[in-house]
Amino acid sequence: MRAQKWYKLIVSLLGLTIGVFLLAVGLVLFLEPNTIAPGGVTGFAIAFKKIINIPIYITNLLINVPLFILGVIILGKSFGWKTLYATILLSLFLKIIPERVVTTDLLLASIFGGVVSGIGLGLVFKAGGTTGGTDLAGSILNKFFPSLSTANFMMAIDILVVAFAGIVDSKVETSFYSIISLYLTVKVIDLILEGMGYLKGFLIITNKTERVSKVLMEELDRGVTLFKGIGMYSKEEKDILLCIVNRPQFTKTKEIVHSIDQEAFVMVIDISEVVGEGFEEVTNQ
Repeated sequence: MRAQKWYKLIVSLLGLTIGVFLLAVGLVLFLEPNTIAPGGVTGFAIAFKKIINIPIYITNLLINVPLFILGVIILGKSFGWKTLYATILLSLFLKIIPERVVTTDLLLASIFGGVVSGIGLGLVFKAGGTTGGTDLAGSILNKFFPSLSTANFMMAIDILVVAFAGIVDSKVETSFYSIISLYLTVKVIDLILEGMGYLKGFLIITNKTERVSKVLMEELDRGVTLFKGIGMYSKEEKDILLCIVNRPQFTKTKEIVHSIDQEAFVMVIDISEVVGEGFEEVTNQ
């Protein structure tokens, strides 16, 4: 059991390191030289550098580290060491990777920058971490404004950053290319995580209902709903748990369920929209 834990830790660290490195490569070689800002803190850092020439690794640290501390205070320790590790490592790679303009073609830069960054972020999420940024900021804002979902805040922040890039570069085309890069980044992340979008629904059949639901609610700060079902073959009554999570919580949810009940039956479904407490507000038209 101890060897298995060490193996999982090493694999997780390797995934985080490779993912963060690829993200940094996409930013330094393709996006930053062309002021393409595909949302998030790093996108803001790219646009901000255009104004006062502060290296993006410094801006990344100045925003993400206080954001992480605030997240721990407000949300608890659920984001953990992986987010802090990835955030600091990203700034390190952004500093040591030599700046080089691979292409001045904005379309090529937005495409390849978006794809490489998407692969990197996908690996980071796959390893159960995040790089802070809009994921963390969205979760914090959702805590104060629960009528709007984390996904809403993430998209709003990304849109503001994309618009900001166009303003500082004095070219509306910059915003358009930033949107292309952002779109490709999200799509590649979805591909890496087997089609995962902003929200996923977990249907969990387990004999350890109380324990699983308690840990999910405590560590993810997400509600859990209990359904009663009957196995048509065995005719036995079964408990079914429903839990809706956002993208960064996907891997963590699987780990929680598996650590408590290795025999649990888990189904994951795509969620296009959730209306209600903790997500989108119900409005009357």
